[in-house]
Amino acid sequence: MNTDLSRDQLLEWYHTMVLIRRFEETSKQLYHDGNIGGAYLHLYTGQEATGVGAIRALRDTDHVITSYRDHGIALARGIDPGKLMAEMFGKKTGVSGGKGGSMHLADPAKRMYGGYGIVAGHLPIAAGIALKVKYMNEDDVVLCMFGDGASNNGYFHEALNFSAVLKLPVIWLVENNLYGMGTSVELSSGQTEFVKRGIAYGMKEGPRVDGMDVFATHDAVQEAAEYARKNGPTILEALTYRYDGHGMSDKMYQSREDEMKYYHERDPIGRMRNTLCERFPDIGADLAKTEQQVEEEVAAAVKFAEESPVPTYEDLVRNVYVEAQS
Repeated sequence: MNTDLSRDQLLEWYHTMVLIRRFEETSKQLYHDGNIGGAYLHLYTGQEATGVGAIRALRDTDHVITSYRDHGIALARGIDPGKLMAEMFGKKTGVSGGKGGSMHLADPAKRMYGGYGIVAGHLPIAAGIALKVKYMNEDDVVLCMFGDGASNNGYFHEALNFSAVLKLPVIWLVENNLYGMGTSVELSSGQTEFVKRGIAYGMKEGPRVDGMDVFATHDAVQEAAEYARKNGPTILEALTYRYDGHGMSDKMYQSREDEMKYYHERDPIGRMRNTLCERFPDIGADLAKTEQQVEEEVAAAVKFAEESPVPTYEDLVRNVYVEAQS
């Protein structure tokens, strides 16, 4: 653990990780209750350390883009929980105006561009953002997060090659949760150490880090960001695990009892809590207060979403290039 981090900073990290977990657990229940619609809901439970560790390694001016398992990344980036929950409900006050839903959470003011529903489709966009950064001589980086399944898509190879040729300031972060949908990496990937795929493009090979450890993830991404600002792209891999299925209809994870037990014993929130208690023996009351604050925040977010108006027809046709014909 970085000893330069203050007690208040570490409490904020803990708060964000607990907020993500509670937001996701609540979203799952709301989906089953019919309050959150849509065919898919992809939860981030279990992967909180990867998201928080990575985002806390960035500057506010850096850019972030991710795939459809995006609620946790949006919360880590500082997007308001109420606006996020309203978006899940499809309400007008949602962060995307109620038109994006679970998979398309974006806030350009936070330099968080999604939430992208097409597998690996956001990787070329990340390369494009990085091209703009380099063209404008800006001292920023782009953090592009994607799952192990996306690395078998053509977009992955095209985007990584493009970024290497032009030495673009991108951090390609593979969130390896061991499964692409329900298929294990061993059955879908000839090379299961995804960082090695960068070698083909002459790219710096970053480490494979424990993605269940917020400090290990933070330090790896921080080092990658420093490198990318000066030298170009790098790829690294966070070994993590999701506690729920690929989506709400996926129940395959329930049969992985031994595997699930193994990762629950290494729960990222529990591990951080233990670390904080070891470093600050008197921190228990602060942790309990933080957990209570999270309960109140999530309850307030649900209330805000429930009381928000639905989009109107005018909202539906706004932001399109051609006016609807009567």
